[in-house]
Amino acid sequence: MLHWPQIDPVALQLGPLAVHWYGLMYVFGFLTIYQLARRQMQAKGEWGTVVPAEAFEGLFSWLILGVVLGGRLAYVLFYNGAHYLQHPIEVFYIWQGGMSFHGGMLGPVVAGWLYCKKYRLPFLLLADRIFTVAPLGLAFGRLGNFINGELWGRVTDVPWGMVFPYAGDLPRHPSQLYELGLEGIALFALLWFTRRFDWPAGARVAVFLVGYALARIFCEQFREPDVQLGFLFAHLTMGMLLSSLMLLAGSIWLVQLFRGRRP
Repeated sequence: MLHWPQIDPVALQLGPLAVHWYGLMYVFGFLTIYQLARRQMQAKGEWGTVVPAEAFEGLFSWLILGVVLGGRLAYVLFYNGAHYLQHPIEVFYIWQGGMSFHGGMLGPVVAGWLYCKKYRLPFLLLADRIFTVAPLGLAFGRLGNFINGELWGRVTDVPWGMVFPYAGDLPRHPSQLYELGLEGIALFALLWFTRRFDWPAGARVAVFLVGYALARIFCEQFREPDVQLGFLFAHLTMGMLLSSLMLLAGSIWLVQLFRGRRP
């Protein structure tokens, strides 16, 4: 049995300003995605020609805003609406955690589509480049969950079960680390490997949808359901439900893209 390593959620204290590890994980995630997406376009000869550098930098400003607004709004609406109705000011306390991946994905997709339409940029081409490396951003986010000691797993007797300070005295699955490994590192490795194939535009986005959905549904078997929601019915959680919709959408998209064409 292990114990959560008592990590101080504040990485740096500058007078009254506290820099939290959770916020830094988002910064590291955005920087990593930016650099690797640009690297892909440079390798394909798209950087500065198909996609001007200044347009790409502007796009990322919109994407960051989409992630924050979409992720927070979806969490407030789907996961903890009753609490935030009673404490509306806490909607803005992002450093305390409380972001929904599904909203954090949909928000930048909408923002990116609007930006690409406004500046006449190839939306699917850019989406493929960004979604190929987006799992690394997820990995940083799950690391932030672990540092915060939140989103722990269900009670277990496995040797690596971990006691979290806010979850009682029983060991639990460190499900944040499971998600870091599957939704983050493994999915990134898969998508990075697909760069060698000449797939139709949008295919990597669809692979991301399917891959993330499968990883999330699997990890939900070990993750404690949100206390304010519990199980929706039977053993179905909100994460499973939303991920099932992603799986359906991604599967239909892949079938349509590859019908009659071999990658």
